[in-house]
Amino acid sequence: MEWILKNKEWLFSGIAIAIPLAIISWLISSRRNKQIQKSGDNSTNIQIGGNFKIGGNKDDK
Repeated sequence: MEWILKNKEWLFSGIAIAIPLAIISWLISSRRNKQIQKSGDNSTNIQIGGNFKIGGNKDDK
């Protein structure tokens, strides 16, 4: 308890910065991660969140 009283300014200034930054990063990431997939009846769909490469050279590993 004594440590908190001695360091209250440092402790709460860190919290005051961390909370808004966490909220901002959550808002930015929630906007970017929206994927929409449309399909027809009796179709198989695969959705990938990154790059996907089919085929290529024999030398590619």
